[in-house]
Amino acid sequence: MSELLRQTFANAKKEGRNALITFMTAGYPRVEDTIPILRGFQEGGVDVIELGMPFSDPIADGPTIQVSNTVALQNDITLKKTLELVSKARSEGITIPILLMGYYNPILTYGEEQFIEDSAKAGVNGFIIVDLPPEEALKVRNYVRDNGLSLIPLVAPSTTNERLELLSQIADSFVYVVSRMGTTGAQSSMEKDLGGLLTRVKQYTKEIPVAVGFGISNRQHFLEVGKYSDGIVIGSKVITLIGEAPEGKGAAVAKKFVSEILDGVTHKILSKEEFEEVQKKSIVIAQQQKKLVDNFQETHKFPIRFGDFGGQYVPEALHACLRELERGFDEAVVDPKFWEDFRSLYSYIGRPSSLHKAVRLSEHIGGAQIWLKREDLNHTGSHKLNNALAQALLAKRLKKTEVIAETGAGQHGVATATACAKFGLGCTVFMGAEDVRRQALNVFRMRILGAKVVAVTNGTKTLRDATSEAFRFWVSHLKTTYYIVGSAIGPHPYPTLVRTFQSIIGQETKEQFAALNDGKLPDAVVACVGGGSNSSGMFSPFEKDLSVKLLGVEAGGDGIDSDYHSATLTAGRPGVFHGVRTFVLQDKEGQVHDTHSVSAGLDYPGVGPELAFWKASGRATFVAATDAQALQGFKLLSQLEGVIPALETSHAIHGACELAKTMKPDQHVIINVSGRGDKDVQSVAEVLPRLGPQIGWELRFEEDPSSG
Repeated sequence: MSELLRQTFANAKKEGRNALITFMTAGYPRVEDTIPILRGFQEGGVDVIELGMPFSDPIADGPTIQVSNTVALQNDITLKKTLELVSKARSEGITIPILLMGYYNPILTYGEEQFIEDSAKAGVNGFIIVDLPPEEALKVRNYVRDNGLSLIPLVAPSTTNERLELLSQIADSFVYVVSRMGTTGAQSSMEKDLGGLLTRVKQYTKEIPVAVGFGISNRQHFLEVGKYSDGIVIGSKVITLIGEAPEGKGAAVAKKFVSEILDGVTHKILSKEEFEEVQKKSIVIAQQQKKLVDNFQETHKFPIRFGDFGGQYVPEALHACLRELERGFDEAVVDPKFWEDFRSLYSYIGRPSSLHKAVRLSEHIGGAQIWLKREDLNHTGSHKLNNALAQALLAKRLKKTEVIAETGAGQHGVATATACAKFGLGCTVFMGAEDVRRQALNVFRMRILGAKVVAVTNGTKTLRDATSEAFRFWVSHLKTTYYIVGSAIGPHPYPTLVRTFQSIIGQETKEQFAALNDGKLPDAVVACVGGGSNSSGMFSPFEKDLSVKLLGVEAGGDGIDSDYHSATLTAGRPGVFHGVRTFVLQDKEGQVHDTHSVSAGLDYPGVGPELAFWKASGRATFVAATDAQALQGFKLLSQLEGVIPALETSHAIHGACELAKTMKPDQHVIINVSGRGDKDVQSVAEVLPRLGPQIGWELRFEEDPSSG
């Protein structure tokens, strides 16, 4: 427990050496390898073991550790099984401290208090929770202390002195200092200003030991870093060596590697009886300590939460990125010049976009009158350019020269590439390899505009993985790079920022409808929902107009009773994903689900926190449309109104038509036509043979129509 950690660092100091901490993912490369590897660490002279709790979306980790997470999950490793491995390791005489390292969502799913209590019983000594923000850490820290365990805070080069002071108060055994901005991974050389960083950190940590990790991979690194720190952490290099080892040889490789790092120096290992005695002592000490008070409150111009949703659940290094972005956004929105510059771009975008009645569709459906807000007529073919141009202006204000973005359907990527071309900014777009295949036309459009498109091959190869990769890149390139997030997702300030720039949709809609209908409000507005950019942009100006129904339509895929859908608000539950507390599609272990949609732009397992709040409060209603129903919407708008919609919008068309059927002829429903369907014609041609018969649409794409 925490007392054993304190003793471990104290003994190393007394012996005039640095403590060595090694990392291994539980269940990698096979479940049966874990305990022998832990034993190899102990026999080789390791002081503390970090045992990774696998998570589906480890955004702070590089490719090596992500692969180990993926393999471990394929081996059916859960938190429960991880604790069973620790318990078994203890029963077999492994007595050096074991820390569990991982991400918050699986712990939240398990139940924080229960997990901490079960961890103590299994013989765990403490936790490193990578994406736990300070305000949450204070609460968790009390649970941890009550059980005699330790919560290890992470500190990055960008950590402010204010946060350093708080994190030092949380620490009771040691502080983990991330040596560089970026993700985990072995490096060829160490950071130049590591000494300066650790001098600043120790002004706050005082007598609390400091261990340094990220990038350390050999004995020379160990000796260099040891000049400034009390402990050294090695992770990715160990994972690589064990992954390359012959089957069953991982433990021997682990022992040999750490022995080389330590030059054969080992230390006294506690007996099982001595270990149990120290564990009991930790409980006694914990019971004598007072609970920490939750008194940490950073100031923000805009609330960082929408009810229970929102926040900044990110690795410590990402806080610097968010802090700079938030400051730039806060200053821009109160600067008349910024809004003047943005409004000057309306003619470039094609604003205001038109609002008109869908006469034939309304007649076909019966019931309410259906209107179309034509964001598909914007330059680049969707609503995405509103946000991309506004954020490009922010990038210029922050003096950035490079822009990155994530994209699913490719429309945000095209919009970002367009904005960068207009403003002379470098542009890199991260896109899942599967989406690159599905949206080849948009990929080519981005490249025509001068953007570099990076096909992300991790995980599901879709939008979620592109988003993770973009966050990883951003934290390593903050000095020159601005990240234009395309949806109302992610940590604060992104949800507020994106909604603010997209709210032009709802503002125009309200004004245009009133001008055409004697100042009245519509009875309902409808939008598709993936992450939430077009829906939050349409809904937010109507939020306080309670007579207006807000209907969001998600991707139901093969049906929400199947495993193939992306209906997060319909079928998900609250969790933490991509830096924000929101609704998440996840399994019973807190691992994020794979998703499916005929539409690449809706193929995402999370959703914006403001939409989550509207669902929880009842202000908005959310339903799901299946792939077949979306295809029906695609067909209806195309053949009745001469408007070929994006497959994303097609979901909203189905939902709006079903809603209109339940309403009176003197009522009005407005659909946000968020994008045009040029990009989706090939996708529709691919799925029509399977889905067409379900909706009575017999249409085949012919390579050469004249040949028949």
